[in-house]
Amino acid sequence: MPEIEVVEDIMSVNDRLAAQIQGQMDAAGVLGLNVMASPGGGKTSITRRTIEALKDEVRVGYMDGDVVEIDAQHIARLGVPTTLINTGGDCHLDANKVNLALPRMDLSAIDLLVVENVGNLICPAAWRIGAHLNVVIASVPEGSDKPYKYPAMFRGAHVLILNKIDLLPYIDFDLDYFRHGIEVLNPGLEFFPVSAKTGEGFDAWLDWLRAQVAVKKAAVSA
Repeated sequence: MPEIEVVEDIMSVNDRLAAQIQGQMDAAGVLGLNVMASPGGGKTSITRRTIEALKDEVRVGYMDGDVVEIDAQHIARLGVPTTLINTGGDCHLDANKVNLALPRMDLSAIDLLVVENVGNLICPAAWRIGAHLNVVIASVPEGSDKPYKYPAMFRGAHVLILNKIDLLPYIDFDLDYFRHGIEVLNPGLEFFPVSAKTGEGFDAWLDWLRAQVAVKKAAVSA
């Protein structure tokens, strides 16, 4: 059908552009993260806490896919290069949007590029943006059935962060059910239960991220 062919062409062009973006980051030794979550899941709070912990040892850049600059302003106050990608109301970032914003980010001046995608668990899963790792954030108040409701998002993740674990004693969240859903969709997925509010669980996440940044930088030096 003609309509299907058009969609395939768009996705193919997007994927080729995403590969070019990733090639630019590879050449510069920059690790790219595509951070995705539903609204309120904690993308910005986890990003902020991560940058606060790493900014004295890892050079971080930040891109925010949004229609307002509230989150970007919060991150910019940390003193890291920050760019707002105005999505114009679109429900996801794509490679073209990131590519247009990339000239505003000096890749030679950073080691880690964090791209905060638009807040939902459906649209962003279908579009590559050139990042190396898809980081999906779920949170305890959202419920333990999210992997079953949004399988594409969790199947395509490289890292899963479960946020707001400080609320586990107060909310009916079945952690075993949640983890079973993940294991069925994406066996061996890197999993970090954390609390952006208290900092619980962050040491393991930060240690793992430091190691990924070091591997990327070492690949350029080799």
